[in-house]
Amino acid sequence: MYPTSNLLRSFSPQSPFFPLPTHHTTSSLPLHLLSLRPLHYSNPNRAFDPAQFESERLRLDEKARNSMAAEAAAVGTSGGEEKQWKWRIRKRVWDLMEAEGIARNPRPVHHRIPNFDGAASAADKLGQLEVFEKARCVKVNPDSPQKQVRFLTLTGAKKLLTPQPRLRTGFFSVLESQSVPAGALLEACTSVGAAKYGKPIGLNEKIKVDLIVIGSVAVDPKTGARLGKGEGFAELEYGMLRYMGAIDDSTMVVTTVHDKQLVDDIPVEKMLIHDVPVDIICTPTQVIFTNTAIPKPQGIYWEKLSPEKLGQIRILRELKRRIEKETGTTLPCGPSEKLPPTAKRGRR
Repeated sequence: MYPTSNLLRSFSPQSPFFPLPTHHTTSSLPLHLLSLRPLHYSNPNRAFDPAQFESERLRLDEKARNSMAAEAAAVGTSGGEEKQWKWRIRKRVWDLMEAEGIARNPRPVHHRIPNFDGAASAADKLGQLEVFEKARCVKVNPDSPQKQVRFLTLTGAKKLLTPQPRLRTGFFSVLESQSVPAGALLEACTSVGAAKYGKPIGLNEKIKVDLIVIGSVAVDPKTGARLGKGEGFAELEYGMLRYMGAIDDSTMVVTTVHDKQLVDDIPVEKMLIHDVPVDIICTPTQVIFTNTAIPKPQGIYWEKLSPEKLGQIRILRELKRRIEKETGTTLPCGPSEKLPPTAKRGRR
């Protein structure tokens, strides 16, 4: 049985911070969400500077990769087995992709959702799925291997929902082809283009997401168990959409990966309650329906969020403050992610 342990013990359907609304309409959301104003962090009076945005994105990406590398090193020397096994699988896949010439820019693929040879072909297979053809709004991660998926979404007259990189400047941007200037669709599929042409939304936006496309480092085709790069943003994005009532258990989750990213040693019994399983895997050569039995997350698990993660994401801090203020309840907080001294020294 998939372990839920005691992670849900602080939640109940009567709790003001129970993570799952029962319907997809704004009118059915809990009172504390109905009263939320849109959380937009962009300044409408300030001209968008693509070069500055990209420079800052690259700087923060490098900082995040260095942090993840330090964490992986620390876990490898002093972390428990509950963390070590994930990093072993990630490193094996990253090493293999580089060694066999599968990896594509940005390189190296370590500590990234890895881009790969044939990513466009995998995306085209996804584009032929009935669930994609019928979808009117598709949430797609902002990483390089899913760029073609974002392009197919826009050219297919669908709404594209894409997160701000690492949720650092806001929440999600919504793009539609008619709001993008002629000749700029490819640019709109990049992080800079999404910020430039997209409409930022807040947590109280009335939206229904029909399909989620997610990046992966490794995925098990027999169980649907998935590993990302280790930052947890895909889980946070999923949890917030679930909290909004934008998705539910029936919302399909699809990933595009290289065949070499398919693994058979992700232990289902060690997956955590907030880990997002996948229903469909598209590779350059095949489409796999996993028929996963792993339960999908039901919302935001505040007791899993460290003070450091909350410190990185303004929209989460704002949501937490508002819920606590309006309910008079203190939400739980997870343990610190501070690295041990040896890992900190390694980052200099």
